[in-house]
Amino acid sequence: MPLMIQKYGGSSLATPAHILNVARRIIQTKEKGYQLVVVVSAMGRTTNDLLNLAHEITDTPYDRELDMLLSSGERVSMALLSMALHKLGHHSISFTGSQSGIVTDTAHTKAKILEIKADRIQKELHNGKIVIVAGFQGVSLDKEVTTLGRGGSDLTAVALAVHLKAERCEFYKDVDGVYTEDPKQNEKALKLKTCKIDEVMQLVQNGSRILNPDALLLAKENLLPLYLASSFNFQEGTTIHAG
Repeated sequence: MPLMIQKYGGSSLATPAHILNVARRIIQTKEKGYQLVVVVSAMGRTTNDLLNLAHEITDTPYDRELDMLLSSGERVSMALLSMALHKLGHHSISFTGSQSGIVTDTAHTKAKILEIKADRIQKELHNGKIVIVAGFQGVSLDKEVTTLGRGGSDLTAVALAVHLKAERCEFYKDVDGVYTEDPKQNEKALKLKTCKIDEVMQLVQNGSRILNPDALLLAKENLLPLYLASSFNFQEGTTIHAG
């Protein structure tokens, strides 16, 4: 059975209704015959809200405790999404970054992934479950919770896709594909049906936040196909070729 990695951004998970909508989309993919690992960001503006809370306590929050705080956002998303899938009659299980076997260096708030030990994920996939993974986080060599920096959930998704040899990695956000320019700035910008990963990397270098640059580089290095679409409609998105 082929494996698919899907990643859902914070705006896609902003409310319980949004989460139930994502669960239905996941089920549609599952029913097409795929094994599924789903990586989630924190709900809506949760990460920003947690950062603001930290700065109400101190102007210089201790990085270790900041990682403990910020990693909680994705954990809320993963648990709620798994609950939604159970409600809709599908077996699923949620894992934190550490439970997923994502091992990082010791640099709090900007950790780098060193290796992935995905035994638990593979076991649950073999048991027929949909696996939900908290993005943006891992566990360090010192057994501390770490986070991967802004956009780190994208990197989690690509790293898992590479390690698990997924067919491709899909990203569902509040945009419906890759455009020639920012469509919010130029209404005449054209959406691309397909493009090369180098084109997306150029957009990111020019200031676009469409995908995490480290995730794009990792996908390019491993010839991993990507797909970007909206979680709010079923319009065709953009297929991103790594080769």
